Amino acid sequence: MRAKDAARLSTVRLLLAAIKQREVDERIELDDAQVLSVIEKMIKQRRESIAQYEKAARNDLADVEKAEIQVLSAYQPAQMSDADVEKLVQSTISETGASGVKDMGKVMAALKAKLAGKADMGKVSGLVKSKLSG
Repeated sequence: MRAKDAARLSTVRLLLAAIKQREVDERIELDDAQVLSVIEKMIKQRRESIAQYEKAARNDLADVEKAEIQVLSAYQPAQMSDADVEKLVQSTISETGASGVKDMGKVMAALKAKLAGKADMGKVSGLVKSKLSG
């Protein structure tokens, strides 16, 4: 507030409102993992909005969404490198004994706990699918 950064302030207020809304809806107090899931959901929504805005040639609105993603990303743990994610995917496939695409749900469930907030689960899903089908 003191820095007069209106964009950052509005994004943080949106985040706090989303957290409070979930707490009220579920009648619980969110722990760190649940707050991370709220942040991830908000980032995912912004990415989808960016795609729609760019398709409609509304780059001004897409830029606002990109700025919000940057603010929200600051509240996430450091992202894992692609190489580290790939190693973890490979080891999880071995641990679960997955042999084909039919076992993808089992692998993704195990990875979700390990990668919460540390990697884009959409990219991880694509990586798992390519490893299991290849």
